[in-house]
Amino acid sequence: MGILDGKVAIVTGAGLGLGRVEALELARHGARVVVNDLGVNLKGEGGSEEPARAVVAEIEAAGGEARAAFGDVADWQDARRIVRSAVSEFGGLDIVVNNAGIQRDGMIVTMDEAQFDSVMRVHTKGHFTMIKHTMDYWRERSKTPEGLPPGGRLISTASDSFMMGNIGQPNYAAAKAAIAHLTLSAARECLRFGATANVILPRARTRMTQSGPWAGMFEKPAEGFDTFAPEHIGPLVAWLASPHAAQVSGQLIQIWGRHIRVYGPPQPLLDHENEQPWTLDELQTVLGPFFAGRKPVEDGFALPMM
Repeated sequence: MGILDGKVAIVTGAGLGLGRVEALELARHGARVVVNDLGVNLKGEGGSEEPARAVVAEIEAAGGEARAAFGDVADWQDARRIVRSAVSEFGGLDIVVNNAGIQRDGMIVTMDEAQFDSVMRVHTKGHFTMIKHTMDYWRERSKTPEGLPPGGRLISTASDSFMMGNIGQPNYAAAKAAIAHLTLSAARECLRFGATANVILPRARTRMTQSGPWAGMFEKPAEGFDTFAPEHIGPLVAWLASPHAAQVSGQLIQIWGRHIRVYGPPQPLLDHENEQPWTLDELQTVLGPFFAGRKPVEDGFALPMM
């Protein structure tokens, strides 16, 4: 018996990389999986059904159940159809792992509108539409005579790039920040359905990290433990989807290799109330000493990578 027996999951962007690993891991623990992928390249161009069909074949070869879905998660109607396909194929929907994304890097001064909009569309709108239509389904089910069994799981994929503000990835960082806060908002709203919503911040070797600003760090070692192998991410997704995490919601959890990190709410570094309304000079008396000696953002305002 698997801990996810009887559960139905959708994993978006599941044809390759992290999505593939996550779909296989959920299936290994008993979930029936809808594998969504358009088979596009890193920039969101082209398309093929082969990646999604290959993952379905892997799951079935291991004794699991899976179906492929080829809709565009950032298209309102396609996202609705993906959700409904899980319900029609398997009789319900319990778990949604939002993973689909593209990458179109560039400096702000050279980035064009299409580069920015395309990344925001796939990552941010793609997360929103899948969350929206999933929660619509849960709300509809909660109003039926049989009701909705508690235990729905929304799992979003962000990145610590939104905290570090990776240079050359302003669109990606902005999209991931939006995903994090969208999901925290969803966590509050889906409480009424007995559901949870959490954000994972994986560090793994994927098409995105192999071409981004930290590509060198993610190279596969010639020998020894492979810290950034994508397979290390799957167990966290399965854990969040399982009964073990029934009371875990609204959390940002980072994982890579043997390491896991949970982020708390932002905390103020300075909290000062003045005795009179602020003037430029009054601000200088407080902020000047506080910022004196601190490094500029490009030199030091970054979370530790390890």
